[in-house]
Amino acid sequence: MSSFLRNNGLTIVLMLLFLGSLLGQFLTGWSFHNEELRRHGEQALSLGQFAADPLFISTVFENWESEFLQMSAYVLLTCWFFQKGSAESSDPKDPPRDADLATQAGKPGAPRILRAGPLARALYANSLGIALLLLFIMSFVMHWFASTREAASEALSHGETPLTTGQYLWDAQLWFESFQNWQSEFLSTAVLVVLTIFLRQRESPESKPVAAPHGQTGA
Repeated sequence: MSSFLRNNGLTIVLMLLFLGSLLGQFLTGWSFHNEELRRHGEQALSLGQFAADPLFISTVFENWESEFLQMSAYVLLTCWFFQKGSAESSDPKDPPRDADLATQAGKPGAPRILRAGPLARALYANSLGIALLLLFIMSFVMHWFASTREAASEALSHGETPLTTGQYLWDAQLWFESFQNWQSEFLSTAVLVVLTIFLRQRESPESKPVAAPHGQTGA
């Protein structure tokens, strides 16, 4: 058990932090939303009702969307672009790491899928970026649909005609909700890339060794 916790501690701690944060968002959102409803003379929602409420669903997937966009963009952009001295970048002087995958498929411990043919190798060689992009698209669609329902409810409460799902895709509110998160994700990633040139975190694989020169590129 102790070896399992040691070998998987990073994932376990991150998932516990995720679940704790999600629960915190849910409970505080429920309290805040019910206060708003009471202020307008409307009936408060139960915990179960709030879990299915488009406001809660929209805010959850709005944030997931931006995180998966950040990760997919980061994984793909680091394939083609470099930052000298950054721990988060490959060194442009290094030879390609994944050249001739057909030959590398014969290495001990290489994933078996690399021996399944050129198409399988191509898909597997890009599977991380593909998976992250699909998670981004899924999260965006969930955010879009839930935000459409929330905007429709708001429109009806003001005696207005709600937009259809297709119409809402071009509405400024949806893109305002998305861009306000996207910009922060790109900024934080750029800041990390630059700070790892000059700053260190002892024993972190996201940092260069503490004694490494500033000009060294890659961790």
